[in-house]
Amino acid sequence: MIKIFLHRRFLTLSIVFIIGSFLFLIGLGATGLVDETPPLFASAGRFMSQSGDWLTPKVNGILRFDKPPFFYWLMAIFYSIPANEIWDKYGSLSARLPSALSTLFLMIMIADTMYCATDQTGDKVKIALVASLSFALSPLIIIWSRTAVSDSLLCATLGTSLLSFWRNISSEEDGPCITPWCFLSIAILTKGPVAFVIIFTTLFTFFLTHKNWKRLFYKLKIGKGLLITFLISSPWYFIQLLNNGKVFWDNFFGYHNLQRYTSVVNNHSEPWWFYIFIMILASLPFTVFLIHGIISTFEELISYLKIRSEKVNSIYIFSLCWLISVLLFFSFSATKLPSYWIPAIPAASILICKSAQILDNKRNIPFIWLLTTLILLGFSIAFYFSDSWLVLINDPEMPELVSEIKTNGLIFRTRILFPIFTILSTIFIFKFIPKSILFLQILIYSSQFLLMPPIRKIADDLRQEPLRSISKKIIDVRSRREPIAMIGIRKPSLHFYSKQIIFYESSSPSGLVNLSERFIFEKRSNELDQPNYQSESFLVVIDKYSQKSKHWNEINSQILGTYGIYSLLRIKREDLNYIAKEFKKDGIQSNWIIEKFEKF
Repeated sequence: MIKIFLHRRFLTLSIVFIIGSFLFLIGLGATGLVDETPPLFASAGRFMSQSGDWLTPKVNGILRFDKPPFFYWLMAIFYSIPANEIWDKYGSLSARLPSALSTLFLMIMIADTMYCATDQTGDKVKIALVASLSFALSPLIIIWSRTAVSDSLLCATLGTSLLSFWRNISSEEDGPCITPWCFLSIAILTKGPVAFVIIFTTLFTFFLTHKNWKRLFYKLKIGKGLLITFLISSPWYFIQLLNNGKVFWDNFFGYHNLQRYTSVVNNHSEPWWFYIFIMILASLPFTVFLIHGIISTFEELISYLKIRSEKVNSIYIFSLCWLISVLLFFSFSATKLPSYWIPAIPAASILICKSAQILDNKRNIPFIWLLTTLILLGFSIAFYFSDSWLVLINDPEMPELVSEIKTNGLIFRTRILFPIFTILSTIFIFKFIPKSILFLQILIYSSQFLLMPPIRKIADDLRQEPLRSISKKIIDVRSRREPIAMIGIRKPSLHFYSKQIIFYESSSPSGLVNLSERFIFEKRSNELDQPNYQSESFLVVIDKYSQKSKHWNEINSQILGTYGIYSLLRIKREDLNYIAKEFKKDGIQSNWIIEKFEKF
């Protein structure tokens, strides 16, 4: 037993575990959820726990079929732990833990895979640490590992599946190959068929690089694997098709998968090169290492193809196929979001490691550190002259953002830290130091604890604290279960914090007409809140910009409180219905009955 704990592999993974735990778990529940998507995920998970219905996701009294249930299940498990409201006062820790823990697991998996993939005993620890830190320090991973959405879990399950496939392929033994198929099943239950497409595109591309691809294909145990995947991932889909039929088919498969891929949804249209740009941003400040790693791996691949090598254990060629598969698949998608790149970041981190390995073996390529230094110098200059561009920040939901950034000393810290990074990188140009990239990674890792907590705190105080306060006020002043509406800026976190049914509408005249009709005909409710739609009044949360519109400004209302940019009003139903009737006479009609798959 003592020998196990003293083994270099165990010690390496223990270091990675400690590093990742501090980065992903410390202060995870110290701030509330950020609108708009995380509160929707969290509400669905919490409702499963509270209602006992773990099959059908629901939010705010309606079905939510944007994603399969596995992420909701994990959140629901944490929400079901006794005394949850005591140790998780904002409800955000339970919602974020699946993302954080899955990211930590994948970080360890990357480290272990790279440790085992390296032939040189002396380099094993360094390569494992460089690869895992390259993954963990990606700006996208830093953000999404603490976000209550399913992207990090998809990255972890898909990444673990692919790394397990590679380990099985590269092994000299003919193993059962069960683990990668199980993780593929979980990935499908996390985000749908996209996981299947990415994994099989990666494997197919990798097989094309090998002369003896049939032997590799046999090692995957395709027949048994597909059966395992089907048995684990398909039952929930069949249950929903049986219970909800066309609604589930149209929402999940029609809108959230097919329509998102073939047409632009929610104005998320980007040019074809968008993910090349995101790849560059997601690897900062080690983008030059990534590009160098890609080029070096292409050269390695070409040399293998020329001699038709049967070598199968190149983790770097496999990672290149993985990265290209994600890049091409999502580049063809009509709807493009930065988070779609997250499944490629593990592959990018391994390619960064490839470059670092070459850099330690060749002392005559300082241009990599030169370009990295220029990137860091650019950030240093940008923060030094931050006063000139901070004034351009104009977030209507956080009007005090710039002053809070300055008051909390964030700019001062960046003006100290980035010049330090630049100086260290400059030293590496002129002086060869083994493991140089690891020194810079450790320094950047340490800086996270000086920069990220105050950033999260500022955003939470300005954006989410007013919504938490107004949610408490709603619970205190709500009379006879009167209906509640939010007008203008629509925040799902109001439903999450208040645990009440909320009717969301725009501040336009048609939004007012919609609200009048919805109180009469829609009548939402759930197991936790049954609004009284016969109530003579209703509560309204409205932002100060929407409140300036003529019809909302002139309607008779009682102001119950103001929190940040939001006000809580009580309005009589008869006043609402009167104005709605007048709008209808002017030809303004409701549009709430029109199917909207994204509504909440």
